[in-house]
Amino acid sequence: VQLQASGGGLVQPGGSLRVSCVASGRTSRSYAMGWFRQAPGKERVFVAGITWSGGVTWYADSVKGRFTISRDNAKNTVYLQMNSLKPEDTAIYFCASSSIAWSMSGYDYNYWGQGTLVTVSS
Repeated sequence: VQLQASGGGLVQPGGSLRVSCVASGRTSRSYAMGWFRQAPGKERVFVAGITWSGGVTWYADSVKGRFTISRDNAKNTVYLQMNSLKPEDTAIYFCASSSIAWSMSGYDYNYWGQGTLVTVSS
């Protein structure tokens, strides 16, 4: 499975941004997708996840109510809509593929995209 993330950029606090991740290759190996982020000098952390079938979603507490993960099965694409962005949301955002659902651990995700930088600043 190959993953290509895009859509990052500079946004002001309180603004919105949507990042995308296109999956290609043996996508049948992918049961769920996740978004993680890594801020400068910090560890990579889970943000949101979704299953390809049924669209079941789960979120980190820090983004609940502000971020929405969705998918378009026909395009093999997963989106992360980010609203009410804060400076602490600044990070490189990575998409990843897993063969299981509900996981918030990076160890359960075996394919990773290259990341896209989101900067929240005035």
